[in-house]
Amino acid sequence: MSADEDGYTGTATLVVDGTEFAVEVELRGHFQPIDGYYHWYGRVAANETLHELLGGRKKVAEIRTPEGTAHGELSDPDPWGRYRVLGTSTPPFSVPKSLAEI
Repeated sequence: MSADEDGYTGTATLVVDGTEFAVEVELRGHFQPIDGYYHWYGRVAANETLHELLGGRKKVAEIRTPEGTAHGELSDPDPWGRYRVLGTSTPPFSVPKSLAEI
């Protein structure tokens, strides 16, 4: 992870269409000064039950980590069945609020 990125790697709960999935995630994020928003993104580890529900289609989801909760979009599974997740604004993980926290 580069110095200008924040992130989270670990367990999470993914909620899709009211169904909860215990998953492993790798998430990263950064503030984009051009549009003024915080953008976060990452991958959800392969989960057969999740794949059966999504079938490769895009879907809005809630993602919960021990550090926070956020809404994002699941899309673009890779060849290994890991879905991409992305969101804008408050991420489901802690980010430094000042340079002293870095």
